[in-house]
Amino acid sequence: METPQKRKPRDAADDEEAEAIKKRRLSDGEGEEDDGSGSLPGLAVYKDEDDEDEEAMVRRERGDDGSNGLGGGRGEPVDNGDHRVGGGGDEEMQEVEDKAAARIPAPVRQQRQVERRRDCPYLDTVNRQVLDFDFESLEAGHHVYINLQTEKVYCLPDGYEIDDPSLDDIRHVLNPRFSKEQVLHLDENRQWSRALDGSNYLPGMVGLNNIKETDFVNVTIQSLMRVTPLRNFFLIPENYQHSKSPLVHRFGELTRKIWHARNFKGQVSPHEFLQAVMKVSNKRFQIGVQSDPVEFMSWLLNTLHAQLRVSKKKDRSIIYDCFQGELEVVKEIQTKLLIEKKDNDEEQYNVTVAEGGSSIDNVVREASRVPFLMLGLDLPPPPLFKDAMEKNIIPQVPLFNILKKFDGETVTEVVRPCVARMRYRVIRLPKYLVLHMRRFTKNNFFIEKNPTLVNFPVKNLELKDYIPLPPPKENKKLRSKYDLIANMVHDGKPGEGCYRIFVQRKSEELWYEMQDLHVTETLPQMVALSEAYMQIYEQQE
Repeated sequence: METPQKRKPRDAADDEEAEAIKKRRLSDGEGEEDDGSGSLPGLAVYKDEDDEDEEAMVRRERGDDGSNGLGGGRGEPVDNGDHRVGGGGDEEMQEVEDKAAARIPAPVRQQRQVERRRDCPYLDTVNRQVLDFDFESLEAGHHVYINLQTEKVYCLPDGYEIDDPSLDDIRHVLNPRFSKEQVLHLDENRQWSRALDGSNYLPGMVGLNNIKETDFVNVTIQSLMRVTPLRNFFLIPENYQHSKSPLVHRFGELTRKIWHARNFKGQVSPHEFLQAVMKVSNKRFQIGVQSDPVEFMSWLLNTLHAQLRVSKKKDRSIIYDCFQGELEVVKEIQTKLLIEKKDNDEEQYNVTVAEGGSSIDNVVREASRVPFLMLGLDLPPPPLFKDAMEKNIIPQVPLFNILKKFDGETVTEVVRPCVARMRYRVIRLPKYLVLHMRRFTKNNFFIEKNPTLVNFPVKNLELKDYIPLPPPKENKKLRSKYDLIANMVHDGKPGEGCYRIFVQRKSEELWYEMQDLHVTETLPQMVALSEAYMQIYEQQE
């Protein structure tokens, strides 16, 4: 193949050296491949001086060590593997720097401006009765799309933004907004709302989709929606904008959708909230696996608190403000006598006493103050025998009897972490009292459920009549009277069954029974005729 005519370097002093370098490149096969410059294969390609100066400048700015095959240091040869290529002198490098400084920088690439139009011909194709923002979807054949983050609406594939105020109702449903004035008067609303799908619903009394075995989540959410300060806090996103937790923001988003008066449907899906729960809990709670709502409630309250507090020093949050109380716990441990024999065969008895405790009659007593978010109540064991009709006798017990566990005198036997006798006394009451009836017990073979019915008052639960309470502080009144606002129930066999909940609507003081999507009004007398599992009481003002 005939070698093409080579261009002479512009610097005549370096002509011979440049010729030698080019010949070596040809002999090594350089220039045989297409370098993207448009030259035909087999032809040698040489860069002119300006291109070489530009490459040298780029290499110097990158601090390249010669790994790409061309060297970097001033006046220092760099091993290229095949041969050594020498660098220029100081005068030459200064000339290169001057040329690079004088070169005009390349223009910055700007983002393409999106056209905004008001006259979109596809607006009439938007069917609000079938809109569903609970699940993200992308379907063919549609033209109008909304960005779930920026709330901007686009026409695709035309590629322009739609600027039309008729879409504001869709934006409002996508991200419901409440003013502080609306939040303050929320419990005064008695009006029904009409969804665009034709269904009527009460804001706040909205059914939740049971995606798959997620009824334990639904009853927990519905119970927390009755806690007024907690609900008001999450209705305004500015209150928790400092938190970066997806769980916090998804819970707030779900709260706003439940209490929104302009929904497309009379129901809400907690799908995005469940996704956040699965991620934050490391799949401890997940879709398709039934779990205990008491465990979920405890995890949710503690996690929300940890992700809402500003710092560890200021260990406060809306969770603790609503639910935290305090107990005085006295722990008694029977100690074994350690017998030591002295040289004179006299026996000496030693008893080890824990720090902060006392020992009387070989019993170590330790007193401590423990905060709590919920109180666990022990049910009496059911009878072993059947009645004359060969049916199991379902016993009943007043709530006041099982509340005696917290009178400071009743002894509770525990075996973990060690065998001990415990005494509990409430020394600070929370604004919202969460009670948990221990219905389920696990043994080595299966789970047992205690069917004992608990008789409780729906209104005016006066705690001071049944458990001793500390005197109030100066110029303050003892607030020990509570009203029931949520009653969680379990139906069916242990390990199976389902959960439902009775909740009160404050605006009319009516009770509603809620089970997933089903919401029906009920009588207060029906609330107490069920196997209560977890309850929330509100402190009277």
